[in-house]
Amino acid sequence: MPIGIVSIGGYVPPLVVNNEQIGRWAVTEEGWIESRTGIAERRYAEEDVSTSELATRAALPLLKNPGVAESVGALVLATATPDQPQPATASFVQRRLGLKQVPSFDVNAVCSGFLYGLTVAEALMATRVGADYALVIGADKYSSIMDRADRRTVSLFGDGAGAVLLGRVPEGYGIQGASLIADGEAASLVRVEAGGTRRPLTAERLQAGEHFFRMEGRAVRDWGLQFVPKAAQQALEQAGMSIEAIDRVVFHQGNTRLVHSLAEAMGVEQDRLAITAPTLGNTAAASIPLTLARDHAHRPLRRGERVLLAAVGGGMTAAATVLTWY
Repeated sequence: MPIGIVSIGGYVPPLVVNNEQIGRWAVTEEGWIESRTGIAERRYAEEDVSTSELATRAALPLLKNPGVAESVGALVLATATPDQPQPATASFVQRRLGLKQVPSFDVNAVCSGFLYGLTVAEALMATRVGADYALVIGADKYSSIMDRADRRTVSLFGDGAGAVLLGRVPEGYGIQGASLIADGEAASLVRVEAGGTRRPLTAERLQAGEHFFRMEGRAVRDWGLQFVPKAAQQALEQAGMSIEAIDRVVFHQGNTRLVHSLAEAMGVEQDRLAITAPTLGNTAAASIPLTLARDHAHRPLRRGERVLLAAVGGGMTAAATVLTWY
């Protein structure tokens, strides 16, 4: 049987960080932030709240029905802000959720990570995991790696988590196309340079701010506008669909301007577009499931609705999934 999304959920922390606060941190005008990004506010988790806790809060509601937790056969967590270098943050989420001895691991494709994880989990269910469900979560706490003096990045990112439960669905529904792209030649465009084996975190590197997130925004935008449509087209071709046949589109919410640029490049009208960037900012790996969950709460997905999910992330990476909602 095909594999599809059978339930979705999301979580954002309660603390709202508006552009006035960002302007104070980065010594810049509120008007500059909104005009360049289209983002008015974002959410920050408290310092003692970990990525695994954000992930758990997004996923718990999906397991509330009797027997569901016992029927989950795999947990895939997409994140670029793990609780600690090892073990995988998915291990902590597994423990928090009470899932017993199921394969649980992290995927890091930065902001494309959720769609990478979704594709991996679908393949596991189709070939290796006989359980009824798999849990895929995207969660990131970018507030923990922000240089608050860098207006180019601190204006964009917020914290959050989104989760989906994959299950078996009837023929004609579920995931029907997927594409994953990576371009290591462009790896330097999005980075946290220090803290790994290539550049261990020393006092000097800490002083220099090499543990903070950095991004070449214009180059990332140009790369995304080239490769996200390519990934989307590959997924659409697998599904035997055209972009005109898609009812709802969820792009990675890098910023509001990027979402609209991708929509324009692919001929997607505003009434088919889901968007959370103005109020949540860029929630990285959480962006797509969180936006899908919020849009579903606002205008519920209908059975038979055709959905395109597409993302750009560090690496550089791009990914797309086409599905028919059940």
